[in-house]
Amino acid sequence: MSLAAAPRGHRHRVLADLVLPARSRALALAADAALVVAGTALVALSAQLTIPFWPVPLTAQTFAVLVIGTALGPIRGAVSLALYLMIGVAGLPVFADGNSGSLFALTSGGYIVGFVAAAALTGWLARRAWDRRIVGMFVTFLAGTATIYAFGVTWLYFSLQGLGPAVWHEALGFETLLGAAFGAGLFPFLLGDVVKAIIAALLVPLVWMGVRAVDARKS
Repeated sequence: MSLAAAPRGHRHRVLADLVLPARSRALALAADAALVVAGTALVALSAQLTIPFWPVPLTAQTFAVLVIGTALGPIRGAVSLALYLMIGVAGLPVFADGNSGSLFALTSGGYIVGFVAAAALTGWLARRAWDRRIVGMFVTFLAGTATIYAFGVTWLYFSLQGLGPAVWHEALGFETLLGAAFGAGLFPFLLGDVVKAIIAALLVPLVWMGVRAVDARKS
């Protein structure tokens, strides 16, 4: 059965299932591919909307990643972000500031890995209708954000460790390596992430209200 087909049992529809419903296996596969590529393109575009902080740039990616995961579901969402990772590693300038190549060359490489896991998690929660209500959508966004930071801050810690105290202490001004990882990779972004979660918590359930209104008219 295609990913675009209507789920059964406790697996609910995600928003992407409404946009391109399957009419045949071939069309369903084409729809899946189009959704995956569209998600990849959106993340690549959002990566270029950046304020060039170092060691972690400020971009619009987090919001895009979590919306994509929620809208596409766990499999399509994870595949979309995995595709983004792979084309960046392959050399296309889709990472923040037009970067590409090995993730190990980026102090922010862990966040890109975390995008894949976060998209899968938010999609999994959306399949269980967490995106239908304000509180559920807010928690979904926070969970996805925490997943990104779990990968990103850990990666940043070891990246800064490799660069040495001349960077994390003398250049960045942190007393400890752990403080540098959290101080440069987490704390500056928290307020913005809460605002993004609030916006998503208001908008996505509103879309579902419209969907339920349309379904009610059809029945």
